[in-house]
Order: sequence, then C-alpha cells, then structure tokens
Amino acid sequence: MFDDKKTYLNREAADKPLANPIKQETVDAARGYRMGRMREKLKEHDCAGILLYDPLNIRYATDTSNMQVWTMHNAARYCLIMNEGPCTIWEFQNCEHLAEGVDTVDEVRRAIHWFYFGAGEQVSDNAKKWAAEIHDIVKTQGGGNTRLAVDKLEPEGTFALSNLGLDLIEGQNLTENARKIKSSDELVLMDWTIKVAETGMWRMHAMSQAGRTENEAWAELHFENIRNGGEWIETRLLATGPRTNPWFHECSNRVMESGDIFSFDTDMVGPYGYCADISRAWTVDHTPPTDEQRRIYNVARAQVEFNADIIKAGMSFSEFNDKSWQIPDEFVANRYGVAVHGVGLCDEWPAIPNHPDYEADYGGMFEEGMVVCVESYTGSEGGREGVKLEIQCLVTEDGLKQLDTFPLEDW
Repeated sequence: MFDDKKTYLNREAADKPLANPIKQETVDAARGYRMGRMREKLKEHDCAGILLYDPLNIRYATDTSNMQVWTMHNAARYCLIMNEGPCTIWEFQNCEHLAEGVDTVDEVRRAIHWFYFGAGEQVSDNAKKWAAEIHDIVKTQGGGNTRLAVDKLEPEGTFALSNLGLDLIEGQNLTENARKIKSSDELVLMDWTIKVAETGMWRMHAMSQAGRTENEAWAELHFENIRNGGEWIETRLLATGPRTNPWFHECSNRVMESGDIFSFDTDMVGPYGYCADISRAWTVDHTPPTDEQRRIYNVARAQVEFNADIIKAGMSFSEFNDKSWQIPDEFVANRYGVAVHGVGLCDEWPAIPNHPDYEADYGGMFEEGMVVCVESYTGSEGGREGVKLEIQCLVTEDGLKQLDTFPLEDW
C-alpha cells in the first residue's frame, strides 16, 4: 500500500479512513460459499444439522453478527443450520432486525436464555423450553436423522437435548474443516483487513518514540481498525525492552526507551470479520540495532523464512515437522507454542507445534486454499530482549504466497 516508511509518515491521507474497495457482490459470494461449505460438511458427517453458539462460527455460516465479544461469554444468540432445511437464528431481545436482508438466514426468532446471568433460577426450566424448540425443528426438518452437531454447549443444554433423543455430535471438527479452505472472494475480504492492519502498523511505527507508553503505541492499531469498520483485537501483545523476554507480556504503561526492541502481534479482527495476524519488531526511535538485537532478530527471521519456504500443498504436517527449522538449543526454553497455524475469521485449525512439542498423531496436511501464519519467537532464557515475527500466507500448488507486505527489518 505504501512504498516506504517516509511515504506513510508524509502522507496527507494518513488522517482519513482508507477508501473501501469491497463490492457487495464480493460479500454476497463469500456468504454463499461459506454456507455451502458448512452444509457440505454436514453431509460428510451425516448430520441433520448443526447448532452453533460460537459467534465466529455463526458469522462464518451466516455473515450475521451481534455484539460479538459480549456473546462469546454470554450465550445470548445461537443458530441452527439444517442439512437440507432452513437456517434459523435466535437473537437477543429486540435484535431480530440485525439479520434483515441477509439471504443465508431463513428465519429469526427471539432467543431463550438459559445461562445464569440471563435466567437466574430459571436455568433448568428455560433449558427445557429451548431444547424443545431445537428438537421440534430437527424432528420436522431432519428427515428422521437425529444426529445434531454442536460447536459449544454447556452441560444443562447437553442433557436437555439428549433427553429428547437427539444424538449430539462434536461439531468443532466440522466447523474448523469447513473454514480451512478460503474462496477467492474470502481472500479479497482478508486482503482488505490486512491493508487496514498494515496502515495501523505504520501508525505504530511512527509512534515508536522514547517517552511514549506501550499503550499509546498500541492504540494506533485499534484506531485504524475501528475507523475502517473493523471489529476487535483479540490480544494486547505489544511489549518493549525487557518486557519482550519472555514473550506474552501485554502492553502496559511502560514508558519506552530509545533503542528498546519494540515487538507486537496484531491478532486483529478487521472489516467483514476477517483476521490479520502479523508480527513485526523494530527499535524504539528506529535506532541502529545492537549486535545482540541483530543476532536474535535474524534467528527469528531465519525460522520464519525457512519454514515458509518448505510448505507446499500436499505436504503432511508430520513431513513439515521433520523438515522444519530446528530451533537452536539456546532458544528452545522460550520457544513459541506453534510454528504454523491457520487463520480466517480468527486463528483457526491447524495449530502445528514447533518440533520439540510435535506429536506424531496430530494428523492433517497443507491444502491449496488454506491461509496460514508462519511465526517465531526468539529470546534466550534469561536474556534481556526477544523478537516476535509472523507472516500471513496463502497455500498454493507452488508453495506459499505471502499476503502481508509490511517490510521486515534489514538487519
């Protein structure tokens, strides 16, 4: 999007939202593809339907959303997709209008709350009413099939549905495998989120100044995401100086010091619900790196580039593990949890561990159309600083195609 750092810092448009290039027909085509993928998996698993509570699965299948973060921890909306029947959404009170005009949804009903916050002492009674409504649809629309896939369900609901004779099937295998292959229209939407994220990264780049706090710098990414129609950021993974080692300190009011390592992981759910999961590192005030900073940075970069170079469609995860970059002993203790993971509306299957943690029965292979993130964290045990790097790539028949364009440091 920007040719170099100076272009962004001098750009008059830096204080305006980006011009949105997405056409409605792209959104509509992505919706149709995703619902088709979900029903394809229902057929493969011989399920009458799937009951969804995870708001990301509901978004994937129907492209509807409602208070996404809040409904992750309050079971206030849910969706039932029948294999050869209707898609019904139950919405929070007075939210029924949110699905208007969305052709993936056949019917909207008012949700029955049986989580304690919403139901109090009526949890058990409400769960029975809720289960009866679900059971009625499966009975009338399922053609005699009682197998119902479920992505997330608490015990009270599980017992209520089972007591009515439904055969509950673990649904995360189904949803994750539906989501793993992206259509060309999905990639257009994802590319737009990445462009928004990278614009926010340039803002952070400009804000990486001694005397500023980590929180001030991190706010730049949120600002760019929200003003361009993005949704939320899943973590606050930005750290500087000694807070970069070990990794997973989230941003704080620490005042940055000139020459500190500045490293972050976007984990950004942007416009249209797609995720940009990108990590970079540089120095505060963009000072020349020390010899030690250069050393650990180039180890992290070597791991990412080596692993990205060997991945091809058809390669099993076990083969990747065997051929993957071997982390030097010095950095094993503080290694990152995964070498590669999938990404779509959020981090998705697979999550392939680094070689010290790999188990032979993990299973699976890279397939054309998957989008994966290749990453590294490099920091010595007891060392002062560490470096987190991550790139987002499309799996093609010829290897990986990197989707993000923000430059790595040439150290």
